[in-house]
Amino acid sequence: MAERELSFEQGPIRPPNEARSLLLRITRNCPWNQCLFCPVYKNRKFSLRTVEEIKEDIRTAKDIANDISSLSLELGEGGECNDRVISHIFNNPGYSDSYRSLSAWLYYGTGACFLQDADNLVMKTSDLVEVLKFLKEKFPEITRITTYSRSRTAVRKSVESLKQIREAGLDRIHIGLETGFDPLLKFMKKGVTALKHIEAGQKIIEAGMELSEYVMPGLGGQEMWREHALETARVLNQINPHFIRLRSLRVPSRIPLYEKLKDGSFTMQTDDMLAEEIKLFIETLNGITSTVTSDHIMNLLEEVSGKFPEDKKRMLEVIRKYRDLPESDRLIYRIGRRGGAYGSTDDLKRDPETYEKIKNLLMEAKVKGGIQGVEKFITEMVDSYI
Repeated sequence: MAERELSFEQGPIRPPNEARSLLLRITRNCPWNQCLFCPVYKNRKFSLRTVEEIKEDIRTAKDIANDISSLSLELGEGGECNDRVISHIFNNPGYSDSYRSLSAWLYYGTGACFLQDADNLVMKTSDLVEVLKFLKEKFPEITRITTYSRSRTAVRKSVESLKQIREAGLDRIHIGLETGFDPLLKFMKKGVTALKHIEAGQKIIEAGMELSEYVMPGLGGQEMWREHALETARVLNQINPHFIRLRSLRVPSRIPLYEKLKDGSFTMQTDDMLAEEIKLFIETLNGITSTVTSDHIMNLLEEVSGKFPEDKKRMLEVIRKYRDLPESDRLIYRIGRRGGAYGSTDDLKRDPETYEKIKNLLMEAKVKGGIQGVEKFITEMVDSYI
């Protein structure tokens, strides 16, 4: 059983669309770690891992994969990680979390690998290339390798260096753009300008990699929401990334931005205001072929997703349908969405039983605390996902 306690290092987060990817930690935490809105790496020190450390983790992951295949043969499952094999691993306390993680990857068969943590382009190009080549050598079945990075770091790489990294196996980079409005970038201590965002994004695309840019609706608050929407769209129009991923702002008490909320220098957008902001943002995106995704429970309108330019009109229609709802139905939808019951405003009519349950819940919340009590209830539900 000792060999089945093997483990390799993994970081704290990954993008939602990488839930079924093999996760390997390449650097630890974030080398910038000053953004006011980010809760992830605060009070954690950044460090580079050595190439040999990373290779050892890859070797361990491969040993675990081989052991899972042997276990499958022992169970008479032909080496495949199927329902019986993964159930055996997850229900047996003798297996490490690394076994569970790797068995899930084998089970889903995505062929995708995500390299953690926040900014792996900070590595020397030669070191990252060596790691990528070793990873592909040990796991030839991997079909896509993705990582996070920052515009501030990516822009310092030459296109030639980025091409070397691409040729070694890195297919896609996730960048936290958040906003394209310079005063807001400065206020949030993002450490980058709109111009650097554009330059970095264009370099990554020129190098042949796919690019995901994260945008944070609500980041401008009530003070800068319009400029945030307009300038972010302007920046993205110049980058034309493969993906634009919406991640609405939340401000739990443990992040630095909460102090700005308390002292009045930052005012949160309401959900209805946020719908107006996203409408302006989508309207201003032009001349791009990006795919917009809204695949997170923190986003109010999951259906604001699609490919530009053909789905632009449909995305705006999703927002219009929400804005045209009676106030009571908007509240019911918001509670249902935050509770995971609704993914679309159309769900209000599809499930009368759920509608009535949420309506009663809304009435109870109003009796106890008025509309402020309802808003507090909704806020607590959303913040629980962070």
